[in-house]
Amino acid sequence: METNEIEVYVRFSETDAAGHVNNTSYFLYLEEARTRFFNHNLRQDFNGREGLSLNNFILASTKCDYITQAYAGDILKVNTTVSHIGNKSFTFNHVITHADTKEEVVRATATMVSFNYSEQLSQPIPEEIRTHLQRNLVKEGV
Repeated sequence: METNEIEVYVRFSETDAAGHVNNTSYFLYLEEARTRFFNHNLRQDFNGREGLSLNNFILASTKCDYITQAYAGDILKVNTTVSHIGNKSFTFNHVITHADTKEEVVRATATMVSFNYSEQLSQPIPEEIRTHLQRNLVKEGV
């Protein structure tokens, strides 16, 4: 498994009236982590090859559990792994921690579906992409 961790600096504009990171800001951090996952693990190998495009994945579901607070000026780490690979979809697990204390801030999941936009239908994940996803598969409890 490759390391899929990014750092995020919390800007003041990402906080709310209570002074902590606004719940919606975490979804931006998670999106950045997924984008970097795709860019680092898949884009260079597949984009431009016939029948293989990372643009054929669509976000179907996302969930975020808030554990503790973070504040402007904090540096957070977002760790991203793949927890499930199905026929047409796969699921990311995200864990956000404080960079300095390693304290968990957020646990989140996001399910991506392989999608054919011209037909507006889900489609099987191409085998070559599935193979790369399996390199980052982490089973719960392992």
